Amino acid sequence: MRKNLYLIIISFSMVSCYTYQVKKPKPVDTAVNNPSGPNKNAVVANNPVKAENGNSQNTGSQPVPVPVNVQEKLAPNKNVKIQVDGKTYKVIVDKWESDSLVAHPVHHPEKILKFHKNQINAEKIAEKRFSQPIADIITVVAYAGIAASVWLLVR
Repeated sequence: MRKNLYLIIISFSMVSCYTYQVKKPKPVDTAVNNPSGPNKNAVVANNPVKAENGNSQNTGSQPVPVPVNVQEKLAPNKNVKIQVDGKTYKVIVDKWESDSLVAHPVHHPEKILKFHKNQINAEKIAEKRFSQPIADIITVVAYAGIAASVWLLVR
């Protein structure tokens, strides 16, 4: 029983409330505001349009995504997870030198990494953020563990 308790305590000490999450770009809405009312726009947006090759397209419901600027997403002192040429790195951004990113790995500040902005996959840039659901789960499990410990001591 004591070994199991130690194993549980060690496993909970290794859990973090911080996760790397990819920020989804906001799509640009291509619908035009018409003063005659929203119903007219809704009818036009829901009608499929025939293309020249005969395939139907729905032009109103597909918003165009905004192009991602890597230099704006990777600001200095941000803790991010990036994908460069198929390999994933967890880095802290130091600075930009023209078109090259200068960063260091999260737990190794003495090591310097340099990547060109064209090597970085802009759609896979994930920022380190606090995850409320994970924090809630850890809190509930900790309270349940405390309650079980008190119950075992009283019994």
